[in-house]
Amino acid sequence: MNPPNVTPWPPPGLSAPARRALAGAGIESVRQLAAHTEQEVLALHGLGPKAMAPLRAALTEAGLIFAGETP
Repeated sequence: MNPPNVTPWPPPGLSAPARRALAGAGIESVRQLAAHTEQEVLALHGLGPKAMAPLRAALTEAGLIFAGETP
């Protein structure tokens, strides 16, 4: 169970293949997601453009952005 004020992981609305792709890449939290560029995440097998909306929402909720992006 997540403590209050912690972004849920994996984000709601993320497909099973996308969750498996992130887990396979060792991305197990929103902070670990923020250490990667959007292009790196999109390059994962099982993760496509549709998955980006819930991932971006999770980053925004946590006050984070993808690596290499300007706030």
